[in-house]
Amino acid sequence: YDLGSIGFVIVYLASLILGNLLSYFFHKDEDSYSAVGASGAVMGILYSAILLRPDMMLGLFFIIPIPAYVFGIGYLLYTIYGMRRRADNIGHDAHFGGAVGGYVLTLLLAPWIFQHHLLMVILLAIPILILFILQKTGKI
Repeated sequence: YDLGSIGFVIVYLASLILGNLLSYFFHKDEDSYSAVGASGAVMGILYSAILLRPDMMLGLFFIIPIPAYVFGIGYLLYTIYGMRRRADNIGHDAHFGGAVGGYVLTLLLAPWIFQHHLLMVILLAIPILILFILQKTGKI
């Protein structure tokens, strides 16, 4: 299953925009903050691919095969950790926003996923809910 060329471009661009918006949301009061890149869009494509093909395997460090959904959940949990720590120059918030963009847009463009992969929809939403709760409680 795939979204086609137009769907790919929509997910890519929307993930790019949502990644930038989430980054802006978290850093709007920091005059010295700057970010460049399209990694949020790449994360959106990855999260979209995981929703479309939850049975695929990814290579952790290109060597260790793990289920894609485990990688997706683990990476976003690591991203939350990175957002809280703020100790590196990685745009964790843009990665997270891009993943959310890919998640939401894919579900809108391919609603059949709810019927065929409902468990994956729920599992991949867990880090998104965790970030929402942490933000609402002021812990991030």
